[in-house]
Amino acid sequence: MKIITCIKQVPASTSVDIDPETGVLIRDGNNVKLNPYDLYALEASFQIRDLSVSGKVEAVSMGPSSATRALEEAIAMGADEATLVSDRHFAGADVLATAYTLSQLILHLGKYDIVVCGKQTTDGDTAQVGPEIAEFLAIPHVPYVSEIIAIGTDSLKVMSSFDDHDEIVEVAFPCLITIDKGHLVPRLPSYKRKLAYGNHPIKIVTLRDLADSEVSHYGLNGSPTQVEAIFPPEKRTDSILIRGKAKEVAEALKKILQTNKYI
Repeated sequence: MKIITCIKQVPASTSVDIDPETGVLIRDGNNVKLNPYDLYALEASFQIRDLSVSGKVEAVSMGPSSATRALEEAIAMGADEATLVSDRHFAGADVLATAYTLSQLILHLGKYDIVVCGKQTTDGDTAQVGPEIAEFLAIPHVPYVSEIIAIGTDSLKVMSSFDDHDEIVEVAFPCLITIDKGHLVPRLPSYKRKLAYGNHPIKIVTLRDLADSEVSHYGLNGSPTQVEAIFPPEKRTDSILIRGKAKEVAEALKKILQTNKYI
């Protein structure tokens, strides 16, 4: 069984630089971390592999060369292989162009059984890339997976958790699932694996390696949505002290909220 797990580096804090011309985050390899939801995606992938016969997990990512650090962390956690799709033509991609690039990478890697993604990333929070990859690959997908229940010879049974109910879903291979936290507890990177796999090669795939190498389908050129303006939130420490009886304080607070159009 081949399991492909999509991971991404995201800013490690709210202090990030923004390109004023393109309106995208500057990712220089500093102040970054592995997307938290992708840790759960990796753990789900390892559990699926351990429950299957001769399973293999390949971690994949899209980004600059510095994104190999995230893939190295995935290998230290338990991934068997790692591939980075990286090219200057991919820069500035929105969710649709990102999903298309990853779907082309997955097709490039050959036959697979399951694609696993984190529910969302902490820098975009759209939760759209996973489902869009599934659409590009023309395979079924199950979102918000919180538990891996069983692995069959040609299907996967999972728990999908929504805001007001849970669903047990069985989906045929090949398929894609997006992982929420649920009952999963990500394992830590292993020091022994770091030593054993310290020189493990990470494959690099570029635009010319993909079946579709048309530049206009990727990056800013392939993105139907464009950012008009983006800026860090203004940090303010203003405060208003309201004194008086409870009713007076409540009325004053209500007036402030109405004036600022919060209510």
